[in-house]
Amino acid sequence: MEILYKSTRGGETGVTASQAILKGLAQDGGLFVPDRIPALDVPMETLARMSYQEVAYEVMSRFFTDYTAEELKECIARAYDGKFDTEEIAPLTKAGEIYFLELFHGATIAFKDMALSILPHLLTTAAKKNHVENEIVILTATSGDTGKAAMAGFADVPGTRILVFYPKDGVSPVQEKQMVTQKGENTCVVAIRGNFDDAQTGVKKIFSDKKFAEELAKSGFQFSSANSINIGRLIPQVVYYVYAYAALVRNGEIKNGESVNVTVPTGNFGNILAAFYAKQMGLPIGKLICASNENKVLVDFFRTGIYDRNRPFILTSSPSMDILISSNLERLLYWLAGQSPEKTKACMEGLQKDGRYQIDDAMRERLKDFYGDYADEEETASEIASMYRNTGYVLDTHTAVAASVYEKYRKETGDMTPVILASTASPYKFTRSVLHAIDAEKYDSLGDFEQMDALSEISSTEIPRAIEEIRTAPVRHTAVCDVDQMEQAVKNFLAI
Repeated sequence: MEILYKSTRGGETGVTASQAILKGLAQDGGLFVPDRIPALDVPMETLARMSYQEVAYEVMSRFFTDYTAEELKECIARAYDGKFDTEEIAPLTKAGEIYFLELFHGATIAFKDMALSILPHLLTTAAKKNHVENEIVILTATSGDTGKAAMAGFADVPGTRILVFYPKDGVSPVQEKQMVTQKGENTCVVAIRGNFDDAQTGVKKIFSDKKFAEELAKSGFQFSSANSINIGRLIPQVVYYVYAYAALVRNGEIKNGESVNVTVPTGNFGNILAAFYAKQMGLPIGKLICASNENKVLVDFFRTGIYDRNRPFILTSSPSMDILISSNLERLLYWLAGQSPEKTKACMEGLQKDGRYQIDDAMRERLKDFYGDYADEEETASEIASMYRNTGYVLDTHTAVAASVYEKYRKETGDMTPVILASTASPYKFTRSVLHAIDAEKYDSLGDFEQMDALSEISSTEIPRAIEEIRTAPVRHTAVCDVDQMEQAVKNFLAI
């Protein structure tokens, strides 16, 4: 049965999956959501015997119903291949009482690879299906990881160009080096003088500028998005929760049907929303534990029902979570509101006008699947040190935030349900912060690449290809602009 997509704000309905992926954002500024969540109607015993690629097909084919089986299988085969440094794609590692779902074995050593490896193929297939003749311009804002992962996915893909905006002083040195050394004649990176929310707001403003869209069309271009606002990014993330549960069943760690909790370090809300969608499909997930750093706007929302971005923006050692406007929360709001576009639109208008909104009691009641808490910088460093000391396992800063919050949840509730924790980045991406937490006196004086060698030694892991590649890579992108110059930066890149 065909699944169609509609805007959370009511302006578009009856949109096919391929059309939604092509558009990225709905015309009314809303996000595309499926008209229903399909059931995961494959027996768990069958899923437990499947490869990652086979599970990916079973999940995605339920959502992307206008793609043929051949088209979808081709996209999956091209995405989940030798660019991952483990055969299993998303392995589970148990350390202490936690099952860490390692989502960082792709080309850019962050979880964004899991979806951004397939999005270019879904998008170019969608363009052919819908007879698109324009060149597709991927426009995206990044808090550190999406930018590199998107560029790696789209580099030199025919019929596409990609421009990434990132906050100049708001990403780690490794994240910045990965972006500014990106190859590909169709890629462009621009640093902005501002934070991630400024970059994201600027990109959304460009997307909603109808006059600019007409100007682009005359020059043979049209926009699409690689951010997690694109449904083609979100649905592939559902896959790894299903795969992880099936792996636990296969390995005899849990019984089929036994409930698990899921803990996710959360910024833009896409990753934890994917777990929520997996639960809606029928995966036996109990609590969704949302972990924030000191930018704890989501924690306050879960506790009070008030979303208020009017607060200081704090730069932390987990920069991919330094976000005050969590775009994907709009999709959850739509569900909380009983699929009311009017309620959703009112919340979004309040956020744009006053920087805040409040949900009603009925919507709050539907939030009971979620638990939110945060870890400050000291708690994050302490978690890295204690996990290494007790188990020998090394966490990156984002995963450490989630592990710290999970410990708080367990102490507060006494809930000993098995937990899958989304490990969203390799510790090699945040080496300086990680080694500082483990032994500042010993490691702080080392240079960036000396630190990577040290991390390899203490963790007994090989330095990832993604890191080795940037040791000597030349800088190719040096542009910097103010927020109000972002549209001009797009024009410069496209030479229009």
